[in-house]
Amino acid sequence: MKIKFIGGAGTVTGSKTLVESNGIRILIDCGQFQGIKPLRELNWEPLPVLPSTIDFVLLTHGHLDHCGWLPRLINQGFKGKIYCTSPTKEITKLILLDSAKIQEEEANKANKEHFSKHEIAEPLYTVAQAEHVLPFFRVIKPNETVNLDAEIQAIYTNAGHIIGACSIELHLENKILVFSGDIGRDNDVLMYPPTKPKRADYIFLESTYGNRIHPDTDAKAELEMYINNTIQKGGTVIIPSFAVERAQTIMYLLWQLKEEGKIPNVPYVIDTPMGISVLDVFINNRKWHKLSEEACTAMCKMFSMISDYQETIETIFDNQPKVVIAASGMITGGRVLSYLERYIGLPETTVIIIGYQAEGTRGRKLLEGAKEIKIHGRYYPVLANILEIESLSAHGDQKDLLNWLSALEGKPSKVFLVHGENEALDELRIKIAEKYEFDCKIPLMSQEFEI
Repeated sequence: MKIKFIGGAGTVTGSKTLVESNGIRILIDCGQFQGIKPLRELNWEPLPVLPSTIDFVLLTHGHLDHCGWLPRLINQGFKGKIYCTSPTKEITKLILLDSAKIQEEEANKANKEHFSKHEIAEPLYTVAQAEHVLPFFRVIKPNETVNLDAEIQAIYTNAGHIIGACSIELHLENKILVFSGDIGRDNDVLMYPPTKPKRADYIFLESTYGNRIHPDTDAKAELEMYINNTIQKGGTVIIPSFAVERAQTIMYLLWQLKEEGKIPNVPYVIDTPMGISVLDVFINNRKWHKLSEEACTAMCKMFSMISDYQETIETIFDNQPKVVIAASGMITGGRVLSYLERYIGLPETTVIIIGYQAEGTRGRKLLEGAKEIKIHGRYYPVLANILEIESLSAHGDQKDLLNWLSALEGKPSKVFLVHGENEALDELRIKIAEKYEFDCKIPLMSQEFEI
């Protein structure tokens, strides 16, 4: 059996791991690269194997860095099946259509305003190409064995990261391969704790926060303080948010604070059409999360939900203090850019970062103290307060990742550490070796292993 790392190795984006066994090719995740330009350029490169020779794609969850390359895979000839849970199918559909729409809009804008370095800017894929993905999905239930063929079985187990997110057990050649996907928190506001694997010969473990311990702080209390301080100054709070799960978590916490009378009566806006659509996925998949139907309905009533871009413009130019949740979470695109164009240069503005920020993204640059940021070809001075609530991350920290390994009944032959930057990968490797004496390997991009 061969394992080839063609994404998500040495970086947190572009997750793609190719498994080849007895003539069958299985791709675990099919993610899009994000962040710095050298990584984004990889999205335009062909895979090391022809997509037409891949038999199955197994999706761990519906985030762009795990599913965002599917339209190109299919456009280049993939004819197989894409397996995932029901919420992941719904989330992936929303994410791909939104991503395609944004890419088309940005390409058109670049061509119109001539700020692209290319003669003609093109989207990575179109809305039509994103729609072509949908018939390939096959929905599976967690904890049930799926026969990919006579000798290969897959079992999905809850990963606790976002709604529908799973780890994958792959049984083949008398071996068990466990792909963690992204592991959630043991104490997440909305998600249930991840299921720990009990048996594995080989583990492929994400390492996003392999070198970090999330602070034991009260995210709700931090939100309360940041909002009150900003509103008292007559400012606006902007919360760049991932549309899936983070946006709903923030909505829930803000609703609780409002119900408790701890934050002021100002407009609360969610301006992410996809984030609004995701609310339906939450309502229709109650067993996947802790949020009651009553709480979901009540919190929705508190927010102005903006879908039409004209409403976005009107909200941006409404100078009254407000709290805005808008995508994207890493400030790589989406409507949050329009808000920042207007508000990032105002000292009374507060921008609250609530999730992982990949290398090279605007979110990472803001956290690192950038004095200006580039949006749509123009530079804007950063005078706003840039704050972070670390305890709201959807990724487990080092402690959570180590705990996820704690139920293994035997020692795996090898643990491959993926989906992390170099420092996080290496520190987690050391911690796993110290705690469990497991043999850990940090694969490089395009590296292949025979197991």
